[in-house]
Amino acid sequence: MIALGVVVAVFGFALPRLASAADVWHAVGHVGWRGAGVLAVAATWNVVTYWLVWMVAVPNLGLRRAALIAHAPTAVANTVPAGSYVAVALTYSMLRSWGYRRSSATLAMVITGVWNNFAKLALPIVALAALAIDGDIETPRVVAAALGVAGLAGAVAVLAAALRTDSAASRVALVAAAIVTPPLRLLRRPVPQGWDVAMRRFRARAGDLLATRWHLLTAATAVGHLSLFLVLLASLRATGVPAAEVGWSEILAVFAFARLATAVPFSPGGLGVVELALTTGLTAAGGTRAPVVAAVLVYRALTYLLQILLGAAAYLVWRRTAPRSAPLPAAEAGSA
Repeated sequence: MIALGVVVAVFGFALPRLASAADVWHAVGHVGWRGAGVLAVAATWNVVTYWLVWMVAVPNLGLRRAALIAHAPTAVANTVPAGSYVAVALTYSMLRSWGYRRSSATLAMVITGVWNNFAKLALPIVALAALAIDGDIETPRVVAAALGVAGLAGAVAVLAAALRTDSAASRVALVAAAIVTPPLRLLRRPVPQGWDVAMRRFRARAGDLLATRWHLLTAATAVGHLSLFLVLLASLRATGVPAAEVGWSEILAVFAFARLATAVPFSPGGLGVVELALTTGLTAAGGTRAPVVAAVLVYRALTYLLQILLGAAAYLVWRRTAPRSAPLPAAEAGSA
């Protein structure tokens, strides 16, 4: 119900107040062939970056399987209520069908999720540096960047502590369980159990992967977020929002805030939340309303709706080609 309320409020009331449908459609018509070509290249590259992250997180996965697992669960998460849980189950099923152990599937999902949140926390810091280069620093932006620095430093410190020793891993897990238990009890949900054991197992399995691939994982995650930003930047320029109105550093700052807002899953894929955050931020930065709304809708079509279409196709391909029982990959068999 909350997700539906957010979507109705944003698309039924907030966006129509910013610009009429006729003005938005006129701005979309401003794109032209050249703008469409730039958008096509940016969107295609953004799709490829999803594959790179999974190829790093899952050894010997391969490009084809990385493409399938990057899109099918994402499409589920973007469309189904509580879709993140269904997406986790689908990711498990896909990796298991290719012969990967349950522990490898869990490790890949946890690591990619952690690094994705690290990137969201780091974006405000990067945005502040970009604004400083352009000489456009304001107190609220400094505060936001400072909060991002604090959040990122705290998250990295917690992960480093958890990976240091088994006892430290247990302590981190028990503290986390104590923090989330009261809210879960209020919601009448099961309280966490066995988190200390799970964290020790995660530490044992994550050590080797992070020791050899942390830099590749960091680079792939950073490239993925940068690619999303480039799609937004191309959408704004194509629909007629020039740099004189909103510079690239201001766009990056608004983008960083919108990405941070998606850390709380109010709706599948941040539907409604992202649109509202981007349009209000970009118009406040000086962008003309109709072209900004048009650009945000184009951006979401290329990064949200396109993922749903690709995910549906990926799911069908997986269902048709996945073996019923697959041997362990070379890396898995060796470790076994």
